[in-house]
Amino acid sequence: MSLENLVGVSLERVEPDVSVISRLIAAAERNIADSHILEVSSENRFDAAYKAIMQLSNTALQANGFRTLTSKPGHHMTMIQVLGQTIGLDKQTVIVLDALRKQRNVADYSGDIIPASAVDECVKHAENLLHDVTGWLKDNKPELLK
Repeated sequence: MSLENLVGVSLERVEPDVSVISRLIAAAERNIADSHILEVSSENRFDAAYKAIMQLSNTALQANGFRTLTSKPGHHMTMIQVLGQTIGLDKQTVIVLDALRKQRNVADYSGDIIPASAVDECVKHAENLLHDVTGWLKDNKPELLK
């Protein structure tokens, strides 16, 4: 399904905005930095890395002229699942990011402990996604980078 086909269902059109893109990338960088603070709980480190993944997924979507309808359920899932269309992310990585989303939901709604291995995985994927999104922007939409 194309991004255009999702308009009105889970996406809306927006005009790509340099200042929004810049703020989202800066916020993701701060969250990645926070995810490395060992003095906080694994849950908070995981949340910071996951938040960076969401901010970067949102960046990719908005750079393509779309954003999720946050009034509809599943907007996190949508942002992750369209990364193949927005920046050409490979299917296997999208599957892993979606699994991290599910793990975050379980932890948030059940109080489950996040193992260190999951924190490390989430941080690694947040860092990789930062590289992928900024690289895609440089190659495809340099006008959106300050």
